[in-house]
Amino acid sequence: MAVMRLMRWLSLHLGRRVSRCILYPIAAYFVLFAPSAKRASKQFLNRALGREAWIADGFHHVLSFASVVHDRIYWLSDCHDLFDIQITGDDLLEQYQRTGRGVVFMGGHFGSFEALRVLGVRNGLDVRMLMYPDNARMVTQTLAAINPALADSVIALGRSDAVLRVRDHLTTGGCVGILADRSVADAQEGTDHVEFLGSPAPFPTGPFRLAALLRAPVVFMAGVYLGGNRYHLRFDAIADFQNVDAAERSQAMTNAQRRYVEILEAQCVDAPWNWFNFYDFWANDAP
Repeated sequence: MAVMRLMRWLSLHLGRRVSRCILYPIAAYFVLFAPSAKRASKQFLNRALGREAWIADGFHHVLSFASVVHDRIYWLSDCHDLFDIQITGDDLLEQYQRTGRGVVFMGGHFGSFEALRVLGVRNGLDVRMLMYPDNARMVTQTLAAINPALADSVIALGRSDAVLRVRDHLTTGGCVGILADRSVADAQEGTDHVEFLGSPAPFPTGPFRLAALLRAPVVFMAGVYLGGNRYHLRFDAIADFQNVDAAERSQAMTNAQRRYVEILEAQCVDAPWNWFNFYDFWANDAP
C-alpha cells in the first residue's frame, strides 16, 4: 500500500511524461528475463500479426501493458484531461440510459477498462466492477491507495448476496462491468471452447449466464490504447436478454458468447498490442 501511494504521488507530481521513463527499463527487463510471459506474447502475436513476431514486437507488447497499467493512476485519479480520447458506439449506451435500463459491460484483459470512467463522468454512468473474491480484495486495496472514494465500486462474486446486489444496481439504471475472457480455476464455472485466432480457446460461460439470469443488455467495451496519450473507447452490442424465455436461454447465451469472442478477435487483429493475457491462452501445454 505504501508503494502504491508513492507511485501515485510520483506520477501526479512529476507528470505523466517524466514518470513514464521508468516503463522502458521495466518492459526491457520482462522481455529479457520472463521466459513464460515472453513465450505467451510471441504465441499470441504470431496469430494476431499473421507473421513471426520479433523481439521488438515483444517489447512493444509489454511496453503497451506497462503504459496502460501506469495510466490507471491517472484514470482513477480523474485526470482524464491528460488523454486524447476517441469514442465510438456511445449512442448505444444513450439508448439504454433513456429507458432507465442498466447495462452489463463485458470487456477482457485487453486495453484499459478504467477508461470507461470517462463515460461515467460525461454521461453519469455508475459502473461497478464484478470480480472474484481474491481479485476483488486486491483491486479494492489498490483503489484505496489511489482514490479511496472508489473502493466501494467493486462487487465480489461468489458471495450469497452478489447476484442480488448486481440486480439492484441494474434496476436503478446502474451498470456493471466484467472481464469475460478468463476463467478462474476455483470459481466452479463452466467454459466453452470457441474458435479464436485460428484455434479453439476456453472462455468462461458464467458472465453470460449472469446477464441472461438478470435479463440485461450486454455491451462489449474496450479502451484501446493507441500509443502516446491516445485512447479509443469503443462499444459494440452483444445481446439483450430482456425478452429471452427459459427455453431459448441456453442458445441465446451461446450466441452471445460467440458474438463476444468475434468482437474480441477483431479487436486483437486491429490493435494486437492491447492483449494482456501473458500465459498460454489456448492451453496447448495443458494435460
